[in-house]
Amino acid sequence: MRTRALAIWTAVSSAGGASGNLIGGVLTQSLSWRWILLINVPIGAVAALAALRLLPVDRFRTRDGKLDLPGAVLATLSVTALVYGVTQAQIHGWSGPTTLSGLAVGILGLAAFAVTETRYAAAPLVPSRLVRMRPVWAGNAVMLLAGACFIPMWYFLSLYMQDVLGYGALATGIAFLPHTLAGIAAARLAPAVMHRTGPRTLIVLAALLAAAGFVWQSRIGTDSTYLEGLLGPAIVMSAGMGLLITPITTTVTSGIAEQDAGAASGLMNTTRQIGGAAGLAALVTLTTATAGTAASYRTVFVAIAAVCTAVAALAFALPTRTARGAATAPGK
Repeated sequence: MRTRALAIWTAVSSAGGASGNLIGGVLTQSLSWRWILLINVPIGAVAALAALRLLPVDRFRTRDGKLDLPGAVLATLSVTALVYGVTQAQIHGWSGPTTLSGLAVGILGLAAFAVTETRYAAAPLVPSRLVRMRPVWAGNAVMLLAGACFIPMWYFLSLYMQDVLGYGALATGIAFLPHTLAGIAAARLAPAVMHRTGPRTLIVLAALLAAAGFVWQSRIGTDSTYLEGLLGPAIVMSAGMGLLITPITTTVTSGIAEQDAGAASGLMNTTRQIGGAAGLAALVTLTTATAGTAASYRTVFVAIAAVCTAVAALAFALPTRTARGAATAPGK
């Protein structure tokens, strides 16, 4: 039941992405790109009110009822500095003082965060018992690389469709529909496949499937048609993405004590976002010399395929089967 719930969560997330692409295309083409940011204000307000009315009250709270504010601030600043350092490599190079300073501050800050959480925090954001569990640390490492694959995909494909193929904003949003539909279908199929193969095997197969899709996508040319150059790769790499997320999430959250489920799923989502941000910044840096050309996008898609292959290799650090235990869906 829990695996099915996680698959539904993945499918719903993909559906939300499809809606965002379409609505974003309409707003950009009809009004202004600024509206794709402004519209999130009422959406966020409605989501917050709905959460207060519809979600159950938390059964587990921190020991003293307080948030680990120092840990939250330290983690936020450290991750921000780390990502900032990566983004500055595009401008100043990897050996530039701004780049090195950002990376150094980020790494030292994360080290300080680890010490604070393990030694001084009364109610740590990330309990040390969690990170000592093999499924948690290995699963988060896999999710970090997965985020570096799939989050940049939307950015670079969107630019490719508009800058190289000449699509408008609305046409680009519509062109992403097969990606979403393939991801939703694969996510719904993931529990049945995982029941037969186990999560680790499915992660390996899904990552390799996504890698094949990205290699295929790298062969697109400036005169490719949608059916020839986009539709096939879209189905393959999005199917890989849809099959991948559910077994990673299941692995990370299986066998977790119920009071730690929120921390485990929160850590996993944070890891995915960090991977996406760092991966995007690194890929932009990789293509600086040929930015905006078809060659630069081909380089990006080959690089993402290589990272997907690394996901498959790293998955062998995961246990072959998940433990039984209470956990919650990652959005909880």
